[in-house]
Amino acid sequence: MHKYEVVIYWSKEDGVFVAEAPELPGCMAHGGTQEAALEQINQAMDLWLETAREFGDPIPEPKGKRLTPA
Repeated sequence: MHKYEVVIYWSKEDGVFVAEAPELPGCMAHGGTQEAALEQINQAMDLWLETAREFGDPIPEPKGKRLTPA
């Protein structure tokens, strides 16, 4: 489990729940349910972090607080 903020919202246009990890630029996933979107974003964060390590890119520390008001 990651300590990065995750935002999940319904996309009417796509007909799916979208999950984003705002602290990891471009890290997004989707699923037919909120639970599926959360599972997918956790996998996407794993891949994002693995790729950053592989290429020596900086990895942001989780802020540990809410980034934007809902």
